[in-house]
Amino acid sequence: MADPFDDLIEPFNRRGVDLGLDRLQAALAELGHPEASFMAVQVAGTNGKGSISTFVHAALQASGIRTGLYTSPHLLSWCERIRIGAELIGESALRQRLFDLQDLAKRHLLTPFELVTAAAFCAFAEAQCPLVVLEVGLGGRLDATTCHPNRSVVGFGPIGLDHREFLGSTLAAITTEKAGVLRPGTVAISAAQNPEVAEVLEQQAGAIGAELRWVTPLDLGQWDLGIPGELQASNGAVALGMLQALKQAGWPIKEATIRQGFACAHWPGRLQTIHWRGHSLLVDGAHNPPAARALRQELDNASGQTARRFVLGMLAHKQAPEMLRELLGPDDRAWIVPVPGHPSWNGDSLRQSCPELAEQLHTSPDWQEALGQAWASGAHQSSPEPVVVAGSLYLIGHLIADTARE
Repeated sequence: MADPFDDLIEPFNRRGVDLGLDRLQAALAELGHPEASFMAVQVAGTNGKGSISTFVHAALQASGIRTGLYTSPHLLSWCERIRIGAELIGESALRQRLFDLQDLAKRHLLTPFELVTAAAFCAFAEAQCPLVVLEVGLGGRLDATTCHPNRSVVGFGPIGLDHREFLGSTLAAITTEKAGVLRPGTVAISAAQNPEVAEVLEQQAGAIGAELRWVTPLDLGQWDLGIPGELQASNGAVALGMLQALKQAGWPIKEATIRQGFACAHWPGRLQTIHWRGHSLLVDGAHNPPAARALRQELDNASGQTARRFVLGMLAHKQAPEMLRELLGPDDRAWIVPVPGHPSWNGDSLRQSCPELAEQLHTSPDWQEALGQAWASGAHQSSPEPVVVAGSLYLIGHLIADTARE
C-alpha cells in the first residue's frame, strides 16, 4: 500500500540523514519563527524516549494544558509523529502543510526529518499550544528538534551504543552528542546510566551551566503506568522529574493529574500483546543491543528463562549480531525476516556473524510465513509462550496494520 505522503516526502529522501541545525534554522526564520511561539521540553537518549515523552504529554493533558507532542519514528502513518492534545494531526492537514513547505524545503535543502519537524512547529504554533514535548530524532546536538530556542527542561532516557555511524563509536562520544541538547540554565533529568555515560553527562552539564538531577525508579506498586514493562519505572521517573521541574517553573501541574496521565498513557509497539489470525503475539520495537537486553530482561521477569520463539526483522545498518546475543537464550529459536521496504539483515549473514547461534536461526521470505513456522514449531507444547516479534518498529508497524485489516 502506497504511503499517502510519498509524493511530498520522497523527493527529499536522497538527502538521507544529514545532521545539522543551519538548514532548518534558516527555513524557520523565513517562516517567521513559528517555534518561538511556544515553550518546549525535550527528551533525548538511546531508548525510552518515546515512553518518557508520552508520559509527560499525557500528564500535561490531564493537567489541562493544551500540549503538542512530536515523536519519531512512526508505526503506521506520518501523522503519528504530530499530536495536538490527544489527537493526531489529520492526514489532509499534514498533506497541506507538507505541500505548503515544498518550495521552502527545496531552497534550504531540508532532509525529510527537517521537513516534518518544520511542519510540526507550524502546526503547534497555529494550534496555539503553549507547551510542546519534543522527542529527539537522532543524537541531540545537531538534531532538528534542538532548533527550538526555549527548552528549559530536558529528560534523558538510557544512553547506549546505537547510530554509531553518525554519533561516534564509543559511549563517551555518543553521550557527548546527546548531551548537546543542554543549554545554560537547563534542568536535566536522568535515571541511572552506565557509569561512563553518567560521567560525561555530569561533565557536560557542569561545563555549560545546566542542572542535572538524578532520579530513582518509580515504585510500580505505588504508580499505575499505562505503558507495560518494568523498565517503565525508570522512564516514568524521568517523566515525573521533568513534570516537577515544570511545576517549579510555574506550570499548573499536580501529583493527582500526573498520576491520571501516567495511568492513561499509551505507546503502541512496546511490549504490546496483539492477536493476529487467532494467535497471541508479543510485539516490541527493540532495535538496538540495549533495547534487546531490556526486552530479554522483561521476558525473563515475566516467565523465567523458558524456550521462546522470535520473529526478527533488523535493518541493515543496525547491530544485529549484538542484538541476537543479547536476546536469544540457549533454547530459543528465531526466524529472520526482511523488514518490508528496507535493506535488512538476512539469515545467512547472521549465521556467519554469529556461528554460535547458527543452529537457532531460521530464514523466512516474509514475516507472515515466519509466524506460521514459529507457531507450528510450538504446537506440541501444552501452553507455549507467545511468539515475540521484534527488531524494528517498521516491522511492528506492518504487523499492526495487517491486524487492523482483519
